Amino acid sequence: MFEDLCFPVLVAPMAGGPTTPELVAAVVEAGGSGFLAAGYLKAGALDDRIERTRALTNGRFGVNLFVPGAESTEDLSGYVRRIEAEAERYGTEPGHPHWDDDDYRAKLDLVASQRLPFVSFTFDLPSPHDVARLHEAGSKVIVTVTNPVEAVQAAVAGADALCVQGFEAGAHRGLFADDPRDPAGGATFGLLALLRLVSAEVDLPLIAAGGLVHGADIAAVLTAGAVAAQLGTAFLRADEAGTQPVHRQALADAGRATEFTRAFSGRPARGLVNRFLTENSGFAPAAYPQIHHLTRPVRAAASTAGDPEAMNLWAGQTYPLATSGPAAGIIARLREQARAAAGQVKF
Repeated sequence: MFEDLCFPVLVAPMAGGPTTPELVAAVVEAGGSGFLAAGYLKAGALDDRIERTRALTNGRFGVNLFVPGAESTEDLSGYVRRIEAEAERYGTEPGHPHWDDDDYRAKLDLVASQRLPFVSFTFDLPSPHDVARLHEAGSKVIVTVTNPVEAVQAAVAGADALCVQGFEAGAHRGLFADDPRDPAGGATFGLLALLRLVSAEVDLPLIAAGGLVHGADIAAVLTAGAVAAQLGTAFLRADEAGTQPVHRQALADAGRATEFTRAFSGRPARGLVNRFLTENSGFAPAAYPQIHHLTRPVRAAASTAGDPEAMNLWAGQTYPLATSGPAAGIIARLREQARAAAGQVKF
């Protein structure tokens, strides 16, 4: 699937702004590939981003879709009151905590019509019908998994490859089912352990994701059997990324720990610890995307005010080691590091 890449590194689909057409195209032109993030976009906006990326590169890239889950039945009233107080602090109003399908059907229609080389899914399985439809369009289907059970389910559903996400990863966990009793949403596995466990259960190409910021990390997961490494945090400070300035600065300062939280979106995600996360994580219900819509105006107002304490500062555990600069330079550095690390292995 990625045999033709000069360097088997994929830029992750970071929804909400960081992954841009310019970033994906730059990584493709540097010998890698990656995914546009369709999450939170309407089909028309996604179509525009696909066309912009194609205008910047003739290389192969894919799109990632969020699979909508069932509407939560949790009582949101208490958390709404907490966010009302947060909104007042920033001189705004809370959003309406509603469920929607993230324009999923329209975006699936779009990616099928665009005949992209690969389409990835996060948060659940695409239906067998949708998998068959994408196969008919010539697309390879990739499903994000966080445990061996999900991997088997994805294989049965017809996935061509799996994106294996370790608990080190920044932003949302790709869990199929969120356990509200667990802050992380369910069982957690480190990336190398998960690669071993998944490869023992399924015979599919595996893409490794989670905490990969150095070339030695890439060499390690390729040695462990992955066909490619997917990096997100490593590109958050790339020149071409759409990462907000306040988020960039917090990453550069490298003075915060990371934790899982539902406080911003209602779904477990790893981010830098700040006031909002600390004060609200224990009260946030497992209700995605309702909580995402509820807190969105607060997060936007905090960003406008230059205040990192009420923003979702997504980052993987190893974020302090990530670098800045042009994406092509980041790729070149990773490639040199990977070669050096592979050359040091002696038996």
